[in-house]
Amino acid sequence: MSKVCQLTGKRPISGNNVSHSNRKTKRRFVPNLQKKRFYIPETEQWVTLKVSMSALRTINKLGIYAYLKKLEAKGHDTGVKLKKVK
Repeated sequence: MSKVCQLTGKRPISGNNVSHSNRKTKRRFVPNLQKKRFYIPETEQWVTLKVSMSALRTINKLGIYAYLKKLEAKGHDTGVKLKKVK
């Protein structure tokens, strides 16, 4: 499984471990990803997403439906089909 956030697109980046003697060795900075299940009351559906903690904080602030709509308007592919309720 790839370590990429489905909503923000955050992915691992590379950098250096720097020792006391200032030697540098390569390392990876991986995002804090969690698999989370969300209920969208507007569409009455459950979705499971792999999200970073920064995305989860934004979801707590705006709500899952509003955040997905905002990303859709920007043209991001979230992998979630927002169906309409009859």
